[in-house]
Amino acid sequence: MKDLKEKVAFITGGASGIGLGIAGAFLDAGMRAVLADLRQDHIDEAMAEFTRRGHSKNVHAIRLDVTDRDAMAAAADKTERVFGKVHVLVNNAGVGITGPFAGITYADWDFGLAVNLGGVINGLQTFLPRIRAHGEGGHIVSTASLAALVPMPAAFVTYVAAKAAVVAISETIRGDLAPEGIGVSVLCPGPVKTNIGEVAKNRPAKFGVGDAFRQAEQAGAGVVFPSMMEPAEVGALVLKAIRDNELYIITHGEWRPMAETRHAALIAAMPEELDPALVAMLQRRG
Repeated sequence: MKDLKEKVAFITGGASGIGLGIAGAFLDAGMRAVLADLRQDHIDEAMAEFTRRGHSKNVHAIRLDVTDRDAMAAAADKTERVFGKVHVLVNNAGVGITGPFAGITYADWDFGLAVNLGGVINGLQTFLPRIRAHGEGGHIVSTASLAALVPMPAAFVTYVAAKAAVVAISETIRGDLAPEGIGVSVLCPGPVKTNIGEVAKNRPAKFGVGDAFRQAEQAGAGVVFPSMMEPAEVGALVLKAIRDNELYIITHGEWRPMAETRHAALIAAMPEELDPALVAMLQRRG
């Protein structure tokens, strides 16, 4: 999508961190944006900031739990009533859930997967049919993580499982949507100044928490790095990726050696003796 002026974007997790940075880039480019966010305090702060910047007519906020499918559908209806057809969906809402693998419970799995993966699925299921229906093309951006591309410690297993699935979903649907003029990008950020570590504040009451993960959540945010990006910088990268229809949006290069090692091991494990018929079938499928 090259012409983004007056196009409408729906951004989950849009009132803070990366989502807020993306919203700012979109509004500065002349788009209209709906900020869907779980936390009212973040919504109030974001709306005040965008009003100060003169964007009040082009931004609207909806309080939303992305794990609630009925609420997602209602938010889509509200977005269309306020701004009209949606062209850009940003599945950004996420939680930085980590904790001792030995202490993980079903509740921790359910929460991490429901938000970090289920939220993306709910966004796709709700908004993609609407984007396809208006026939004007569009773009889908889903936030994964650099942690999804390299081996990580077991404490990250729930987070990585969801984020790796988001990468795979984005890669898989891209080819199918391209003929309809709908682009797909997956954002894989490294360290960014966000509230992703505030897991305890972002866990809806309907999701329980294991004792080990409760202790990890109460410990709060992790290490601060000199290379931590500002959300506005990430927003600029996302805007460029939409305009250029880039599949991968990666913020940091420090993970390159680990990614190279992983992919080299995958290639090395693949047998060299090939079935010509199977090769021909795979080539036909693109």
